[in-house]
Amino acid sequence: MHPDREPVSQSTVSRIERKYRELGHVRDAPRQGRPKINENVQQDVILSALENPHCTVRQVSRDLNIGKSSVSNIFKKVKYHPYRVRLIHELAEDDFDRRTEFCEYMMDHNNQNNGFIANILFSDEATFFLNGHVNRQNTRYWSQENPHWMQEYHTQHPQKVNVWAVYTQSVKAGTHFSDEIQCVVMCRVML
Repeated sequence: MHPDREPVSQSTVSRIERKYRELGHVRDAPRQGRPKINENVQQDVILSALENPHCTVRQVSRDLNIGKSSVSNIFKKVKYHPYRVRLIHELAEDDFDRRTEFCEYMMDHNNQNNGFIANILFSDEATFFLNGHVNRQNTRYWSQENPHWMQEYHTQHPQKVNVWAVYTQSVKAGTHFSDEIQCVVMCRVML
């Protein structure tokens, strides 16, 4: 019937004949797929998160002897999200008054000199702890609602690196990294 096609192999014909004799048709048999996770296992996963909201998917998977993707799917099904910790600076009592004074000072100077804001260097810094004090990448809090989880930290602990970036309205200064103890203005290392 189809001279342009390659001939059908003997094994294909035998397989189709065997399927017809066993099932009475040549359609593929329904596939089972992955087994469903029973309700008890789902409850165990949820209880693990309730007892220790800082647990990882890997820990729950290992403790309950089920796959990581199954744990993730259960968390997703019950609308649990892995919230990250927010690092905030520790505030003293007089910090609020000093912030208000600074805002008033900036508003007065901007009203007196129209180009005042254009002459300001804006900067930001990131602190990397060398002892692994807080690793927000691997720290989570499993919950259905955001717990607004925060942790105060002191900025002058030993063994950390501060990386500082600065830019103005017209010039971007960039970032600078250094291994030395005393660095150029852009970066300071405290060991």
